[in-house]
Amino acid sequence: MSESRVKRLAMTLMDATTDKDPLVHEQIFSALCYLGGAEPEEILNACEEYLRQHDKLAYPHRIIILRAMEAVVRSNLAQLDKSTAKIVIFLASNEMTKSKDIIFEWQQAASNVLVAVGRRFINKVMEEVLSKFQPGILPHYFIVQTFANLSMTNVFGMVPFLNSILGTMLPMLGMAKQDNMKTVFCYALQNFSESIQEYMANLDQAPDPTVRRDTFSNEIFSAYEVLFNNWLQTRETKLRLAVVEALGPMSHLLPSEKLEEQLPRLVPGILTLYRKPAEAYYVSKSLCQILEAAVNIGSRTLDTQLEALLNALQLQICSPLDSSTPVQLKNHNEVLRCFTVLASSFPDRLLGFLLPKLESGNERTRVGTLTILRQIINSASSQMEIKKPFILSSMKLPLQDNNNKVKRAVVQLISAMAHHGYLEQPGGEALIEFLIRQCALPADQPPQLPRRHSLEMEDLTDGHVRDISVNTLFLISTTVDRMADVLWPYLLEFVIPIHLSNALTPLCKSLIFLAAQRQEKDEPDFQLLYEAGATLPTPHALLARLLVVSSQPHVGEGRAAAVLRLLNVLHLSVHKALGPLWGKQIPALVEHLEGKANTKASLSQKEWEDQLLKFLRQTLAAISDTPWTSQLILEMCRQLSSYNGSPLEKNFLYKCIGTALAACPNKDLVRKQLQELLETARYQEEAEREGLASCLGLCAVSHLDETLAKLEEFVKSDVFKKSAGLFSIFKDRSDNEVEKVKSTLILCYGFVAKHAPKELVLARIDADILRNIFLYFNTKVLGIKVETKDLMLKLCLIRSICLICQAICNSTQSGDFTFSRKAELVSQMMDFIKAEPLDSLRTPIRQKAMTACMFLVVLEPPLSEAEKAELVETSLGSVLPLPLPEALREKDGPPGLEAEHKEPLWCDTLRALKDLLKSILHRHMTPHGLQTMFEHLSPWIKSTKEHERERGVEVSAAVLEFYREKLNVNTVVPFYNVGLLIALFAPRCTDSLAGTRQHAVDCVYSLLYIQLYYEGFARDHKDESLEKLKALKAGLRDPDVNTLFQACCNIAKVIAKRLPPDQLLSLLLSMLEGLADPDKNCSRAATVVVNSLLKERGAVLLEKVPEILAMVHCKLQEVEEEAVRKAAQQTVHILATQHKAAVVSSLLGNPLPLDSCSCLMWRALASEPPLATQVLELLLEKVNRDVPYKENKSFLRGSGSERVATFFPLAATCALHEIMSVPECGQAIVGLYAELFVSLLLRVSCTVGVHLPKNMQSKERKSAGRGQPLRPLDPCSSAVETLKAMLTQGGSEEVARAVSASGGWESLRSMERHHDGVAVLASAMAKHAGPKLPLIVKTLSPMLNSIYDSQRLTTTAFFAELLSSNVVNDLVLLASVMDSMTARQRDPCTSVRMLALRGLGNMASGSPEKVRRHGAQLLASMMNGMDDKDDPHSLVALEAMGGLAKILGFLEERDVRSMLLHIAIRIRPFFDSEKHELRRSSILLFGHLTKFSAGSCEEAFFEQILNGLVTLLLHLQDPKPEVVKACKFALRQCGPSMGCAVLCDMFQNHLHEDRSLHYGEFMNDACKHLMQYYPDTLSRLVATNLFYFKSNWPDIRAAAPMFVGFLVLHVDREHSQQLDLDELIAALTVLLKDPVTAVRVKVAETLGRLVRIV
Repeated sequence: MSESRVKRLAMTLMDATTDKDPLVHEQIFSALCYLGGAEPEEILNACEEYLRQHDKLAYPHRIIILRAMEAVVRSNLAQLDKSTAKIVIFLASNEMTKSKDIIFEWQQAASNVLVAVGRRFINKVMEEVLSKFQPGILPHYFIVQTFANLSMTNVFGMVPFLNSILGTMLPMLGMAKQDNMKTVFCYALQNFSESIQEYMANLDQAPDPTVRRDTFSNEIFSAYEVLFNNWLQTRETKLRLAVVEALGPMSHLLPSEKLEEQLPRLVPGILTLYRKPAEAYYVSKSLCQILEAAVNIGSRTLDTQLEALLNALQLQICSPLDSSTPVQLKNHNEVLRCFTVLASSFPDRLLGFLLPKLESGNERTRVGTLTILRQIINSASSQMEIKKPFILSSMKLPLQDNNNKVKRAVVQLISAMAHHGYLEQPGGEALIEFLIRQCALPADQPPQLPRRHSLEMEDLTDGHVRDISVNTLFLISTTVDRMADVLWPYLLEFVIPIHLSNALTPLCKSLIFLAAQRQEKDEPDFQLLYEAGATLPTPHALLARLLVVSSQPHVGEGRAAAVLRLLNVLHLSVHKALGPLWGKQIPALVEHLEGKANTKASLSQKEWEDQLLKFLRQTLAAISDTPWTSQLILEMCRQLSSYNGSPLEKNFLYKCIGTALAACPNKDLVRKQLQELLETARYQEEAEREGLASCLGLCAVSHLDETLAKLEEFVKSDVFKKSAGLFSIFKDRSDNEVEKVKSTLILCYGFVAKHAPKELVLARIDADILRNIFLYFNTKVLGIKVETKDLMLKLCLIRSICLICQAICNSTQSGDFTFSRKAELVSQMMDFIKAEPLDSLRTPIRQKAMTACMFLVVLEPPLSEAEKAELVETSLGSVLPLPLPEALREKDGPPGLEAEHKEPLWCDTLRALKDLLKSILHRHMTPHGLQTMFEHLSPWIKSTKEHERERGVEVSAAVLEFYREKLNVNTVVPFYNVGLLIALFAPRCTDSLAGTRQHAVDCVYSLLYIQLYYEGFARDHKDESLEKLKALKAGLRDPDVNTLFQACCNIAKVIAKRLPPDQLLSLLLSMLEGLADPDKNCSRAATVVVNSLLKERGAVLLEKVPEILAMVHCKLQEVEEEAVRKAAQQTVHILATQHKAAVVSSLLGNPLPLDSCSCLMWRALASEPPLATQVLELLLEKVNRDVPYKENKSFLRGSGSERVATFFPLAATCALHEIMSVPECGQAIVGLYAELFVSLLLRVSCTVGVHLPKNMQSKERKSAGRGQPLRPLDPCSSAVETLKAMLTQGGSEEVARAVSASGGWESLRSMERHHDGVAVLASAMAKHAGPKLPLIVKTLSPMLNSIYDSQRLTTTAFFAELLSSNVVNDLVLLASVMDSMTARQRDPCTSVRMLALRGLGNMASGSPEKVRRHGAQLLASMMNGMDDKDDPHSLVALEAMGGLAKILGFLEERDVRSMLLHIAIRIRPFFDSEKHELRRSSILLFGHLTKFSAGSCEEAFFEQILNGLVTLLLHLQDPKPEVVKACKFALRQCGPSMGCAVLCDMFQNHLHEDRSLHYGEFMNDACKHLMQYYPDTLSRLVATNLFYFKSNWPDIRAAAPMFVGFLVLHVDREHSQQLDLDELIAALTVLLKDPVTAVRVKVAETLGRLVRIV
């Protein structure tokens, strides 16, 4: 019986091979293999029988079975019975040869079966296959292929047969006419040859060690003749390649004399095949094997073929290589192997061929030759050992090649040479130098190309070459031990040349590593040895070069840090005294450099240079050796010219020279070097001028007299005069060149003054420094001073003056110093400012000149009032009228000033103006001084041009802030002009430009604080009202007029509060002047409108109220002026205070929707709380008293009806919205909070789905047609917006925000989601407005009995959500609200009953402690809900299950246990409900019930778990994620109740809601534990799964058979007897025809597993 079931399973699976889906095919294959693993003999016999009986089965289906047979044979070969093997062999042989035509996949599968069996039963297989391999008859294609494959899989078994096979095969070669037969013969011969070679190589393990190569030589040669002489010439590519692939292995088996004889024909014959590039790899592979065979026999004939061979192979190497094509890479490697073979036998001939090729100008030839050389150097090192000099001497031309591909090939060759000792030979230095030059290539490179592009095919960039060179240098420095003596200290020679700067980083790294190696080898005190004729750089040169290079911290991939580390390593070689200093200072410098992350933002260039110059001074002090310092200075000066192309580094070198000169006591040397520097400087370059000036300045620190003398001497010298004279010959150049020299000298004097000793500088200012500066600056023609036009000369003069002023201020006697030329210099600066054009900002002259004036103003003697006034007027008039920066960007600037630099230039210029004004004011810190300053600024503050006003106010704000911060009041004095000044700025708080507004507030703020200081308040005093002004600034960004005027009012209140009484009149008079302000906003800000007529006479106008209001409404439609509109609002307000009922009644008569004028009139009633309260009460009466809607029959809806809103409640709702939109209404709303809230909430509920009356709809359309901007009117939206406004203005903004965030307002408008919106509102109220709820609940409770379903539903939804919050318990509302919900269970409306249950369930989260007390009542309510008969869509049942799940955890166990089984049984049908909500809720509830299963219910509930277990496990594949999460929860809860710790742990660890689950693995483990602990449940589990074979969900249909399969996999044979296998197999067989592929796949898998129990 068992056998028949296995067979039946196999037959069922094989019947399914006709399935069209490849996935099913693969699973059937796997299932058959699984069956075969258990019963290999049975399955192989079943497969054989099936194929034999189903002779007509199409071959694609036969292939699946044959593949399974092959897999079973391979896996169970050792256990296979001979008789079965014979059956399989016979079947496979027949399948393979049944069709004479070649059907590749089918016959290949059959052949594979034979090959698999042949691994063990080679004789049986050969017996069968040889029977179909008869002499004189051309065999089947796959017979030959089977021989070939057998020879590779079973070498020792097959080789003894090969002699006879070859004997039979050779005559057949001539009979083969078709190319495919010839191809398979070639394939066989190739495999035979390779297997014979393997046999020979392992003779010690072979069964017959007497077998010799000669045994096969003659047959192989005979076959060779056919292949080479006849078949190789074919045009068929596949055959030709097969021949070529066969000839390689066959050549090793040819008789030696025959091979020698054939080589003159064989080699050229193979080489001719290179003409087809696509076949090159196969040709190269075969050629390499032929060459190996020829070399092995010591062939002499090969010598004559060498030239042709080398040329052909060279061409292959030189052909373009696409490294993304694997075949091309393989060919390249095979060709290189050929060269390796030839190098071992013909090294001289090979080098004789290759080395001349290096002289070729062709890129590919040179690159290819270098590649070959690298190969043979690496692979034939012993043969190349004595050839090293020749190879090195041939590298001269490649080293000069500028082609990047050649460079890369040379670098790669150098790497190989380094490993094999070439670079130690004479001539190796040239290669190292070449490598360094490549490291110095530009580092910048384009983005790397994608991998699919080959580096051989692309254009190599300098960056690529540099990268590989840098890596190579570091590699040979650190990993090739023999290179240490070659590279150290030779690499130091490459540190000095400027053109190798880019190579410094890798050079330094290599040198540091090499030096560290030296120190490890017991040479801790090593230093450079300078031998005669040595070319190593001197210590002075090294220090100078490395210090300059380190000055650029952001360049060269960490170059500065690497250079400093190298300096530290070389400290003994530089000077013996430097060890302690450098050992401490250099690591600190490096740490500082790298700690700043080497970014320009965090490490300034100036800061870094100052640190390096300090380091240099400390170094020279530590050395304290005058000759050494002198030599360093000379070396630095020598290196100057090297940096002509590197201005930044040259500039720093000048600073180093100045620092060294200052440290040098040899004054003769100092004078000589200063003279040389002045004579040789390149004055045309700005960086050079700057550097020279810095140098002289730093030198003056110690040599002030010598420096000044040398400067004066240089001007008088012939060199300077000759320069000027020479320049004058070339008139077009003379002025420019001379001016550059003068500019430099002027700058030099400035830097000398800056750095000169503080105690000496004042004595030299007039006589030595300024005199010469003006001498160079002022040019005289015929005794008349001519103003220079040279920009650079002006800038240098201004800068020098700034430096001189700073030097005076910093000197020790600055307080007693009178600067006699101050006025002259100020006048000169003003001339510069005046000369600048007012329509553009092209140069920094303005900014620099004002900065110079700022420094000059502080010096003695003080400027006269007239001079100050002229300076201020000139500066203001030069800067404030300039066009806007945007306009400046559009204008063309002069060469050298880029557009993007103009805006920063503007900012710097404005900052300089502010600093100048502050400097002037600082000397006159009095109210009069302030008044004088603002007399100059006032015209700009009141300018008609916006940008001039903005700048004037901005400058004023800066000046006033400075005055406030610097003011020091010793005695209380009157600030007599504060009113005038405030009047200047207060109107500007509403200026049209935001910047002006904000700066104006700053001005008022500063003025009022200054007033407080003058009144005697302390400097640290903070006035609360004044500080509010700062808070107003942010709001002034908003251009909204109301916002601005509100801010203006607030500012006015502050001013009024703090202004002295005596200043009030002047303020008012000045404010009245502001009525004519050019800015309309500012003029309005200065006005006050008073309306008092109605206040006096309004009481007698009761009867005229409608008429007055109609007129107001009419006028409001005509005017746009905001002031008038506000006056009209005030009119309405005054009327309402006297006749509120009449006003409300009249306004309610206005047509709907309300126009903007009506809205304004309603809002006017909200400004005072008492009036607003009375108006709100009147409107609420209108809303509540009238019927909310009328039922009208709809013509379009047939017999149905539509609800139409009534007019007065709708109008009152709109009016409430307008009034409650006004912030001032808040107090009134708070007083009527509960009444408003309840009325509006019920109004919302009554307007959901309600339409406008038809007459209003037509009005809306007409208004829209006339283009009037009326808001669309919708009854429900109007009520919702009114409720929202009520909450916002009634202090419940958080409620409104929370409802908005949750989408509650939209839900309230929706008929379907209205109760959800009410719940959101109730939740927000409970959270943010709890104290309001008692009165709301009291007011709302009667509505539970309303005649309107909508009002009952809204009220129930509100109360239900309140129960989810603890606030109802805190407010003692729980009992009443809970009773209300219980009573609603009898409501005729299903939705109300459902919401009532939801509320009772919400008690679990709101008042969990009360749930236990009312447990029985709650449980009864939930059970009633689950048994609700009038619930066709199970909505009440769904809510009951959800509510019960919530409260279960808080109920008394005795209450739950009494109903536990009833609940479990009642909810079980919902597990498979079509509605996923019901599935989810019932499963979650089931999970919660498990908590109560202990004790007397344990056994009964365990039965319920077993009943639901399959369902829960299968629904882990539910299409709805929320159901899957519920199943995971329920299974985790059930785990502890199942009595199996392992299964429980598995559920807890793997079934997390938010983690993905590998379902297959999980089910496998679960079934294993189920069958281990509950084997008796097998039949129940399988039976339940069979039910799900018909599930509507494909994933569950697929999971059910998989579940069964895993159960079968893990059950023991004893318990498997429970199953009705025939029923199971029948069900699976039916399911195997399921339309879903995944289901069929799982069924096939399970069918395979049934083998365990059949």
